Amino acid sequence: MRGDTSGARGTARPATTHPRKATAGRATAWAELLRLPALFTVPGDALAGAAAAGVRPGPRTLLAIGSSLCLYEAGMALNDWADRAEDAVERPHRPLPSGRVRPAAALAAAGALTGAGLALAAGAGRPALTVAVPLAATVWAYDLGLKHTPAGPAAMAAARGLDLLLGAAATGGGTRAALPSAALLGTHTLAVTAVSRRETTGGSALAPLAALATTGALTRLVATHRRIRLPAGRRAAAAPGLPGSGPAGVLATALAAAYAATAARPYFHATLNPSPPLTQRAVGGGIRATIPLQAALAARSGASATSLLIAALAPAGRMFARRVAMRKVSIT
Repeated sequence: MRGDTSGARGTARPATTHPRKATAGRATAWAELLRLPALFTVPGDALAGAAAAGVRPGPRTLLAIGSSLCLYEAGMALNDWADRAEDAVERPHRPLPSGRVRPAAALAAAGALTGAGLALAAGAGRPALTVAVPLAATVWAYDLGLKHTPAGPAAMAAARGLDLLLGAAATGGGTRAALPSAALLGTHTLAVTAVSRRETTGGSALAPLAALATTGALTRLVATHRRIRLPAGRRAAAAPGLPGSGPAGVLATALAAAYAATAARPYFHATLNPSPPLTQRAVGGGIRATIPLQAALAARSGASATSLLIAALAPAGRMFARRVAMRKVSIT
C-alpha cells in the first residue's frame, strides 16, 4: 500500500530544512561570495576622487559610488567563479566549492552587476562612463586571465586607481587633478595584492616586507604632500579651506598615521613569520587600511568633511563584519 510505512515506528523521516533557515543560509552564502564587509572600502574611492578634483560631492558622486559598488561585487563573484577548481582544493569552505552557490549563478551575477555598474556610470555622464568601461574591462581581465600572472597585482592596482578617477570624472568632469591620488591608492593596492598571492601557502617574507616599506613611503607622501594647484576652470568650484599647514593638513597627517598603524603591524608580523595565518592577517590589515588612506587623500585635498565621512566607514565596516560574523575578508 502506497505510503503505509511513512510514519511507521523505527522508520526515519527524511530530514527537512525550515524555509527561513534555508533562506538565511543562501543569504549567508551570497554574503560570503560577495565579501560584503569589504564593500565599506569602496565608497571612499569616489569620494577621494571628488575631493582630488576640487569639487564637492553631489548626486553624480552617488552614481559613481553605486557604479563602483556594482563593479567591485562583479569582481568578487567572477573571482570565485574563475577560481572554483582551485578553491575546491585550497578553500573548500567557500560558497562555490561547498555547493551553497551554483557557479552559473555566480557568473550571471557578475554579468548583471557589471551591466548595472556601467549603467550607473552612464547616468553620471560621459566622462564617468569613459572611466568605467576600462575599469570593468580591467576587473574581468584580472579575474579571467591576469590574476595568476606577474601582471596580476598591477592590474588590481590599476582597477583601484581607475575607481578613484571614476569619482573625479563623475563629480568634476575631469581626472587630471586626481591622478596623484589615484597613483598613491593604486600603489597601496599593489602592495596588498602582492601579499595576498601567498595567503594560502605562506613562506615569503619578501612581499610583506615590501608592503611594509611601501606603507612607510605612502604615509610620508600623504602626510607631507601639498595640494596641486587646480586648473583655472576648477578653482571656482573647489571646496574652501585648501590645505597647507591648517586644519586639513593636520587631519591628513592624523589619518596618514592611522593608515600606517592599521597596515604596518600585520605586515611586520608576516615579515617575521610568513605563515598562512599571519599572511592572511596582513592581507586583512591592508584591506582595512584602505579606508584611512582614502580619508587622508581627501583631507590633503582640503575636503575635511569628506575625509571624516570616509573615516567613519571603518568602524561601520567593523560593526557590520561582526554582525554577519565575517571578520576575515580576502581579495583573492
